[in-house]
Amino acid sequence: MPASTRHHRALAVFVHCLGILAAVPALPAAAPEASAAPRPPAATATSRPPAEATRPPDATPRPRGAATRPGVAATGVPGQTAHPPVAVVARVSAEPTPPSAPPAVAPPSRAPASAPPQQVTVAVAPETSPAPRYRIQVRNVGNAPVDTTVRQELPPGSSPTAISAGGRSTQAGGSTTEVTWRLRLPAHSSTTLGTALATTAPGQPLTAPACAFTSDGTRPYDCATATWNAAAAPAAEIGQAPPWRRYPVLLAGLAVLLLISAALVWVWRRRRAGRVTASALASRGGPDGGRGTIYPRPAAPGTTGRRRTPPVWLVVGAAVAVLAGIVATAGWTATRRVSAIDTQKQPTSGAWTGTGVTGPVGVPLRESAFEFTVYRMSCGAPGTADGGGAAPANGRRCQATVGVRNVTGDHQPWHGQLQRAYLPGGRWVSTDESATRAANLGRDVFADPMAAGSRTVLPLVFTVDGRDPPQQLELRSGVFSAGVRVHMP
Repeated sequence: MPASTRHHRALAVFVHCLGILAAVPALPAAAPEASAAPRPPAATATSRPPAEATRPPDATPRPRGAATRPGVAATGVPGQTAHPPVAVVARVSAEPTPPSAPPAVAPPSRAPASAPPQQVTVAVAPETSPAPRYRIQVRNVGNAPVDTTVRQELPPGSSPTAISAGGRSTQAGGSTTEVTWRLRLPAHSSTTLGTALATTAPGQPLTAPACAFTSDGTRPYDCATATWNAAAAPAAEIGQAPPWRRYPVLLAGLAVLLLISAALVWVWRRRRAGRVTASALASRGGPDGGRGTIYPRPAAPGTTGRRRTPPVWLVVGAAVAVLAGIVATAGWTATRRVSAIDTQKQPTSGAWTGTGVTGPVGVPLRESAFEFTVYRMSCGAPGTADGGGAAPANGRRCQATVGVRNVTGDHQPWHGQLQRAYLPGGRWVSTDESATRAANLGRDVFADPMAAGSRTVLPLVFTVDGRDPPQQLELRSGVFSAGVRVHMP
């Protein structure tokens, strides 16, 4: 074989190999299926010439009904039979699949889960009366009768004086009193309940939330709250601030002191001018009554008048007046600033988002994303079951009925570890998520974000040790949110 032919053939083999390597990444997805087919015998693969073994397969598809001439291979060489490209298939099946590129757009966050429809709704309204009175409307919006337990939490220091038919007053724990009704509501019906209270601090606003629970009193259907305010007092009965706390009175007193000081200075200057004039006139007359002499006498030096200083009492009085004005102004300013300081607020600068808010039970408190309302807190005995299952032997479960409203325009996630109950001494515990899931009939309330503008009422369970109940609840929507603090009665 001439040398030129051998060189051309070697170059053709090299070019075909490069073509195979370039075509491997573009093989169709059916290549793994082809690799699963049984491989042809080794003798068939080795009987072909090297040029045919490395030649790429024909990319032109053949018609289904077309027949192949016998003895003619797909490669165009007579006397050869067509075989699948074994080397190519083996290469594809041996190489691992490269990882896919990350998506150009971030995957969408989880959609908020729709809250189950409320079968029972509650509305509370205060009445206009000298004593605190409330109306509670409970409505069954379902198509079946419902057995429900309605509880109204009374403020500390108050006691019921009148309860609508069927209700009774009980001690919820400690000094907290609640009124309980057990009702059976027909389908699409409503009933109105009422309470009247007596308080040890007349005229103070009183907040009394009410909730409708299931028949066993563990899972809330709905809650509502209302605040009773006394009638506005007449203008004559409204006490005014003391005179030393009024800004106009302080300014008027300072002006009077300045006028008195100016008058005293003017009087002192007039007296001093009169004394100087009298001294000058007295120094002009000699011992001879002003008559001349033949022999002039040497001029005697005149007596120089001593410079008068203001009286001590005037200096001391002016200093005392100025000092009193300065002290009064500084005291008034400091009193106003100190009274405006709230030591219970959370920090609002730095990493915190929003303003920290503190309030009692039954009052809606808003932070950066959520509006929290704590309606009720109940604690079971150590080792007993209270909503979230049996408590440990050395601890007990406290269940808080909390209303959560998303006040933003987007769905917001929240986490159970950020909800805390503070115990005496500054210790705190987070939400017992397994017990909270059991109290919510197996639903994880923290798994899905809350939809924009939605509201839900749910129980949060805390496992505490000791006999003292939590003194404060801290609720927040995010890690950097200032959150709200609710004082327990």
